Amino acid sequence: MLELVFVITILGIVASIGAEMIAKVYEGYIVQRAEHKATMKTELAATQIANRLASAIPGTVIRRLTKTSAFEEITDDMTLDPSGNTYTVLQWVGSDTDSFATSNPPGWSGFIDIDEPTNTANQLSTPGSALGTTTTIINNLSATTPEPKIYFPYDLNEYNASIAGTTISLSGAGATHIVEHYKLAWSSYALVVEDGDLYLYYDFPAIPATTIGATRSLLLSDVNTFKFKGEGRTIRFKICKEERISEDLNVSACKEKAVF
Repeated sequence: MLELVFVITILGIVASIGAEMIAKVYEGYIVQRAEHKATMKTELAATQIANRLASAIPGTVIRRLTKTSAFEEITDDMTLDPSGNTYTVLQWVGSDTDSFATSNPPGWSGFIDIDEPTNTANQLSTPGSALGTTTTIINNLSATTPEPKIYFPYDLNEYNASIAGTTISLSGAGATHIVEHYKLAWSSYALVVEDGDLYLYYDFPAIPATTIGATRSLLLSDVNTFKFKGEGRTIRFKICKEERISEDLNVSACKEKAVF
């Protein structure tokens, strides 16, 4: 009987130790899985942001405290909030990468034949373009019928354009100074933190600092940090996401990128 008591006692001790070890291993697995999920989601969102920002037209990138508040250029001093901690909106005009890279020849080539004798302030020849493809893609991606804009380097004026064949027609007085390179845009974009979630707004006019539209897509939920800064033509941003394990236990993952 005494030996049986000793065996039961030892088995109880071993069982308690084993149960504790199993609980620790399981807890470590749960935390590691949550960290992996948070890291993967943050990495994916950061990559999507970087890809979109890479097509931003220089000089059109601004920041706001809220969607409807005043704005500053990304390279200006942070006068609205010197600490830089309460900006929730990063907004820009993005060139049309969808039709530019989708076919051969591209929807728009990005080059103007400045030696073409038929060129005027309103009619521009863009050889190597399949502008019909651009029109089709824009209409498929937009819920409205957006008006394409043409931007020239170091010229922040947006020129209303109609496109067909290999010819770009500018409305009004047209361009005062035509150069060889151009970018075509049909939408502005904005990254906005709302109720702890990060959204991408798109499909609103390709005009710098215009009113942000209503069309949006969720990029990342449970965002606790979204910071950004511009220097020259480089934009740095950092996002951090929480992954909730339980009511009293969360893990966090951060990602930082620089976009040129």
